[in-house]
Amino acid sequence: MPKQKQDDKDDKDYHEAEHHGPRPFWSGTITFGLVSLPVSLYVATRSKRVKLRMVDHDGEPLAKRYFCPAEEIALESDEIVRGYEVEKDQFVVVENDELDAIAPEKSQEIDLRRFVPVDQIDPMFFQRAYFLAPNQGAIKPYRLLAQSMEDSERAGIATCVIRGKEYLLAILSHQGILRAEILRFDEELRTPADIGLPESTDADDELTEKMVKSIKANGRKTLDRDALTDVRSERIRERVDDKLEADEDVIHEAEDDDIEDADSDEEPVDLMAVLKRSLEQKNDDSGKAKTRSGGDKNTSKRQRKPQKSKKKANKKGERASTDMTRDELYDRAQQLDISGRSRMTKEELAAAIDAA
Repeated sequence: MPKQKQDDKDDKDYHEAEHHGPRPFWSGTITFGLVSLPVSLYVATRSKRVKLRMVDHDGEPLAKRYFCPAEEIALESDEIVRGYEVEKDQFVVVENDELDAIAPEKSQEIDLRRFVPVDQIDPMFFQRAYFLAPNQGAIKPYRLLAQSMEDSERAGIATCVIRGKEYLLAILSHQGILRAEILRFDEELRTPADIGLPESTDADDELTEKMVKSIKANGRKTLDRDALTDVRSERIRERVDDKLEADEDVIHEAEDDDIEDADSDEEPVDLMAVLKRSLEQKNDDSGKAKTRSGGDKNTSKRQRKPQKSKKKANKKGERASTDMTRDELYDRAQQLDISGRSRMTKEELAAAIDAA
């Protein structure tokens, strides 16, 4: 069969075959000079380590929230901004629109700029590996590029924009397959001098000869893949299997009988109400302490908003803001969409609600 027809057949067979593997992470085009090669990126690694989730004693998965320790409240996403720390506890706020303005231009190209000897790239620069697979109609140029790079022992250096970030890539060829390695930037690598390693000196010849003999005695022709085993994960899985079999520390869903037994004539404790009363008492005690010590010493951290002399009348059925706890005031401020509420004290929240 002529080579052109064979290439066309290989391309058709490759793309018509049923693939049940992973889906491509990204698709685009390798460009250099007048050559364009459509490809897809597939993640070359996968994590098989055991992941342990945080749950409560009833087996309910826990969620992470951003918490303000100064105000002792959880924040909503619209109350969070990004900040660059220039000094200890001193930040410069960077808004989303500013980040958008400096973001790289969207592109579906892997801009292959130069080729360098493979041995010039320190493996310490490699951050994450991806397989490059040819898209429809690209088998022939893919093979040509892979073979040429492998024969010349060269790696391609390219840039690529993925999900709004620009990355530096090294494209390598091995056994006819192209692989892309995301590279760390130069300033991310430490040098031996950074950690205080001494400069190298000539070792004792006699000791060196003994060490070489020991290395040869323990040498192997090939790397045993079975030696690259995550022992810790295997032990955790074995322990979990043993516990499942023994029904030990296994959290089950509550059965009907358990639910009925849990019911009683006792009045259920409203934990949220208890917490709110505790916080209210804490805020009241804090306010009294401030009054005794001079009142407004904390205003240096946060400028209090001026309170209007006349307060708006509450709607029928609503409690006066002065009678509400800070959490209740915060919930009310959230309903009224009062900006900056996460940074307000109880008194500021009350004033803002009355003024709304």
